[in-house]
Amino acid sequence: MAFEGAAATGTAGLAMAIAVRHTSNRVMQPTFASPSDTSPVEMSDLLSVPEFEEHARRCMPAMAYEFLASGAADENTLRWNREAFDRIRLRPRVLQDVTNVDTSVSLFGRTHELPIILAPIAYHRALHPDGELATAQGAAASGTTWVVSTATTTTLEDIAGVATGPLWFQLYVQPDPEITKDLIQRAESAGCEALCLTVDTPVQGARDRQARSRFALPAGVTTPYMTQLASGRPLNDTRRGFVVTWNDVEWLRSIARVPLLLKGILTAEDAERAVAAGVDGIIVSNHGARNLDTLPATIDALPEVVQHIGGRMPVLVDGGIRRGTDIVKAIALGADAVMIGRPYCYGLAVGGAAGVRRVVEILRTELQLAMQLMGRGSLREIDSAALWSPPAR
Repeated sequence: MAFEGAAATGTAGLAMAIAVRHTSNRVMQPTFASPSDTSPVEMSDLLSVPEFEEHARRCMPAMAYEFLASGAADENTLRWNREAFDRIRLRPRVLQDVTNVDTSVSLFGRTHELPIILAPIAYHRALHPDGELATAQGAAASGTTWVVSTATTTTLEDIAGVATGPLWFQLYVQPDPEITKDLIQRAESAGCEALCLTVDTPVQGARDRQARSRFALPAGVTTPYMTQLASGRPLNDTRRGFVVTWNDVEWLRSIARVPLLLKGILTAEDAERAVAAGVDGIIVSNHGARNLDTLPATIDALPEVVQHIGGRMPVLVDGGIRRGTDIVKAIALGADAVMIGRPYCYGLAVGGAAGVRRVVEILRTELQLAMQLMGRGSLREIDSAALWSPPAR
């Protein structure tokens, strides 16, 4: 997505025709439509990500849930993203010493407690009144890195003010290079440790279900980096078809002071171009199945990219990850880490910062249990031998 991993990040008009404006750093309290179920829920009572989604569906305004949960067109890819994981069978080893398991991974000079990154998703204050501030707090409490979306409804400075954990920033290249440069400098000044350039959205997909819900931002919620009225220069509206090319990638690499990852790579050919452009990492993503329907599931596309990259840079994958066993499968197929989008946003909608933290805790526990039951004491021990047979295509 930027949304799920391509988690539904947006640019001006990306999600729908919404008027947005540049505001001060003051956070206004949004006005929400009434959800169907506002009964409180104890976070510890929720034992899985699917349970969080069901509670989110009941407690969120219908149009906010449709924005978060929907995909493109007939939603074939959305369905395949999940089904592809279910087809993969695990191959355990017994009588191994798994008293302790090591779930840590090193990416770009930082050791992460888990191979989980929280993917960029737009409009967090449409999901919960505390929005991105709650996400930052929940991510830090769970020991995970969060990628802030260009379509954040809270300024980077305000997010950095409450964040005690690492941040990355998701970027859309803008028609005006100076605006792009300014966004990068703001992100770097706020302490973002990496840039994730979304490369799969020259135009937005046919998001029929979202359009049918008439999704709109709640009253009082704006996106500070979608429009800059002070300069009179609009940011990129993907409905107008502003095209980003490999030349832009090379330019970004020349000005960014932090690692640059490309989000939205699915093929060996594009992976090779990424290497040639000098980027630092690849995110195998189909934008949370929100752009082009009938793309393959990302877990099915992952092996081609991994085999072509050959360890030259980190490869992450997003899309459809709902269980700790899904993380094991992604690592076994060559991913260095995974991104989750919708799951932590369901947590945000249900319980704010505590919900974000609880979703990650669930996946942490499931990952640890899966590794112990698989007889693998560390992520380094998870490879293709952990799979019963190559997944059916």
